[in-house]
Amino acid sequence: MNTKPSILIIYTGGTIGMQRDESGTLIPFDFNSIEKEFPAVRHLNVHIDVHKMPPIDSSNVTPALWRELAHTVRDNYDKYNGFVILHGTDTMSYTASALSFMFENLQKPVVFTGSQIPMGIMRTDGRENLITAIEIAAASRNGYPIVPEVCLYFQNKLFRANRTSKLSAEALNAFDSRNYPPLAEVGVNINYNTAYIHYEDGWFEGQFNPEPLQVTEGFDTNVVILKIFPGISETTLKAVLSVDGLRGVILETFGTGNAPTADWFINLLSETIARGVTIVNVTQCVGGGVAMELYETGKRLQQAGVISGHDMTTEAAVTKLMLLLGNCPQKDGVAQSMLISKNGEFGS
Repeated sequence: MNTKPSILIIYTGGTIGMQRDESGTLIPFDFNSIEKEFPAVRHLNVHIDVHKMPPIDSSNVTPALWRELAHTVRDNYDKYNGFVILHGTDTMSYTASALSFMFENLQKPVVFTGSQIPMGIMRTDGRENLITAIEIAAASRNGYPIVPEVCLYFQNKLFRANRTSKLSAEALNAFDSRNYPPLAEVGVNINYNTAYIHYEDGWFEGQFNPEPLQVTEGFDTNVVILKIFPGISETTLKAVLSVDGLRGVILETFGTGNAPTADWFINLLSETIARGVTIVNVTQCVGGGVAMELYETGKRLQQAGVISGHDMTTEAAVTKLMLLLGNCPQKDGVAQSMLISKNGEFGS
């Protein structure tokens, strides 16, 4: 009987999946031969299978990919102890955030990772990212996964997926989670910060009633991310907010949720909200969150009906809003759900 943990690697594309052939041309890496390419994987004592999706540049990611990924995890859920998703870095936080909201009753690790340097390059960061992601996905205590949530591993740190943003186009530590501590930090050992990982009550003792994994799908993409800047004109704002079919706006504001207080600005937001569009306020800052009650500028937005995004990332806010708009028939239901932390996307 095979007692080794079983991990499914799901490959979607990205830099991590490239290597050079004899002519120096970048070609797709064969993850089916992962143990041959990286003998160190054998020492993990893990059974690995690979599911290849048609590789795409992550700039071309759409909700259709999120749906396919969620279905792949769901359809293989009972066969594996954990999942590692290889994804291009540019939109990894969007995809990882989306899946964190799509899954209900997730009780196994879904670990996203990738690389800044192609796998086939000698000093690639992809090798360590992949091997450690596999180890994390297979890690258990008393037979229960140590990290039973959607997460993102990159350059020695494991983060909650819906708290991440890509902060650098070049640095190997490209991702960070400014408003939530790492779930694990990797050095000689993997040190899990279990106080920050979500567990059901009595998790490691098995004193809980497991529910079957469910997938919520159906994203409404009639949304826009609007970044406020000094000098934004009434004409520009009106054009954006008048887009035909618009249902949601992620409003990126200054500091703790501040924006212009000119009457035309506030009136346009009020009129847009009155016609059924949900507007969510998130900060442009890489750390901290929205507290609209602190300053008059924020209070004006609050009075207009703008919803606080608390300390959500833009990636989490937009994917959560799209999913809610696709599943909640009433605007009030969307607004109320945006204010409730579903999977630790905001709050402490």
